[in-house]
Amino acid sequence: MEREQQISKFDTLEKRLSSPSILRICLIGAMILLQGITLGVLISFLNQYMTYYYVATIILLLVVMLYIFSNKANPAFKLTWMFIVAISPIYGSIVYIFLGSDLASLRTRKQLERVSDKIVIELSEEKNLVSEVEDAHIKNQMQYLINKVGCPAYANTRVDFLSPGEVKFERLKAELRKAKSFIFLEYFIIGSGIMWEGILEILADKVREGIEVRVMWDDFGSMTTIPSKHGEYLTTLGIKNCVFNKVVPILSGLHNHRDHRKIAVIDGKVAFTGGINLADEYINAYEKLGHWKDSSIVLEGEAVWSFTVMFLSTWSFVNNSDEDYSRYRRPAEEIAVKDAAGLIQPYYDSPLDSELVGENVYMNMISRAERYIYMESPYLVIDHEMLITLSNAARQGVDVRIITPHIGDHWYVHSMTRSNYSQLIEAGVRIFEYTPGFIHSKIFICDDKIATVGTINMDYRSLYLHFECGAMIYDSPVLDDIYDDFLDVQSVSHEVALEETRVSPARRLMRSIIRIFSPMM
Repeated sequence: MEREQQISKFDTLEKRLSSPSILRICLIGAMILLQGITLGVLISFLNQYMTYYYVATIILLLVVMLYIFSNKANPAFKLTWMFIVAISPIYGSIVYIFLGSDLASLRTRKQLERVSDKIVIELSEEKNLVSEVEDAHIKNQMQYLINKVGCPAYANTRVDFLSPGEVKFERLKAELRKAKSFIFLEYFIIGSGIMWEGILEILADKVREGIEVRVMWDDFGSMTTIPSKHGEYLTTLGIKNCVFNKVVPILSGLHNHRDHRKIAVIDGKVAFTGGINLADEYINAYEKLGHWKDSSIVLEGEAVWSFTVMFLSTWSFVNNSDEDYSRYRRPAEEIAVKDAAGLIQPYYDSPLDSELVGENVYMNMISRAERYIYMESPYLVIDHEMLITLSNAARQGVDVRIITPHIGDHWYVHSMTRSNYSQLIEAGVRIFEYTPGFIHSKIFICDDKIATVGTINMDYRSLYLHFECGAMIYDSPVLDDIYDDFLDVQSVSHEVALEETRVSPARRLMRSIIRIFSPMM
C-alpha cells in the first residue's frame, strides 16, 4: 500500500504531460508510408516512358551495384542491398541511398569525430598497465583497444557480477541512494512500471537534495515503453534529460544507428553496465517470454572514469555541446577500494567510424582461446567470418559453448539464430537453449583468464549498427562468478543435437529468404 502511494504521486503529472505513444508511432508510420507511396507514383509515371526508363534503369543498376560492391561494408550487407537493388533498380536504389549507404549520416560524422577526439584526450593520460600483462594473446587484445579507440585498462577497481536483473535492480537502487554529487543514466530502453518508478522515486529525492541527475535514452528503443512527453515530465522533477537520435518521419539511415548502451554512473565512484535495461521484463516483474535471464556488472574504483567519459561524450554528441569532463572525476584517494585485483578495461563501439570494435573483441577472444570459450547471447545472427572463426576454434579442440534463448522475442530472428546451429554443431560447437525462457545476457569468458560483459549481442545490429559498450576483465576474482553462473544457466538449458537442426524443405526455403535480409535484423 505504501509503495503504491509513493508511486502514485508521479502519476497525475505524468499522465497530464504525456500523450499515447501509439499515436506517435502511427503518425510516423503514416508519414513514412506516404513517402513510399509518393516514390511508387513517381516510378509509375516514369513507366510511361519505357525506353528511356529501361536505359536509365540499366545505367542506374550498374552504377549502384558498382558503388555497393566497392564500399567497405561487410559482404553480407552488400549482398542484401545488391539483391534489393536487383529486384527493383530505381526504388531499391533510392531506398539504399536513404537507408543503406549512410550518406545521410555524413553531417554527423564531424560532430562524432570531435566527441571521439575528446574521449581520447580525456583517457590518454592513463598509465598503460597492459604492458604488465604476461599472457601475450591477452596483452595484444587489450593493447588493441588502447591503440584503436583509446580505451585504457585500470587496476584498483573492484567488479561484482550481478545476475539476474532483480539483483542488479536492488544494487542499483542502493547505490543511487548513496549519491552525493551526480547521477548519470544512459539506457536503450526505459519502460514505465515497477523498475523505472522505483528508480525515478530515488532520482526525484536526489534532485531535491541538490544532486545533479541526468537521464538519456534511445528514442527508438523506448518509443513504445514510455510516453512521448516523458522528457517534459522529468524536467518538471528537475532531472536533466535528452533523447538519442529522435525518430522523425523521414527516410534516413540514421534510424539504423541506436544507442544500445546501458550505463549508470554514480558520483564517479560506481558504474554499471551489461544487458539489463530499465523495464519490468528485465526484473521478471511480469512474464514476457518465460523467465528473463540477464546479467550486469558493477565497478567501483578507477575504471569508473571511462564510463563517466562515455556518458558525457554521448551527451555532448546528442546535444552538440562541450563541457569540462574533469569536474566529474574524483581524486584517487576518494575512489580507493579494497579487494581490487586484476585489470578492467571499459570500451565502446560506434557505428559511424571504420573500426568494428565489438566484433573484433569477440573474434580475437574466440580465435585465441586455448582451452575453452563460453558465450551467452540472445541472438546468433552472424556473418560468414564469425561462423568460420567459431568453427575453427572448435575444430582445434577448444571447448566452445553458446547459450541462446529457447523462447525467442522475434520469430524471424529466432529462426535465423537456429539456422546457424547445424554448421556450428557439425564443427564441434556445443549449443544450448535456455529452456526456462529468454536469455538476454552478453557474456564471453575464456580460459579462466579473461571475460567481457557488456551490451553487444551476436547479431548484425549490435556488431555493425549500434552504439555499444562493454568491459574486458582480466585476472579478477569475478571471473569465477561469471564462470559459475554460466554453468548454472547451462544446467537448466537443453543441448541441441544435430538431428534437431534438420527441418522441412519449406522451412529451409523460408530461412534462406530470411537470411538474405539478416543484416537488417
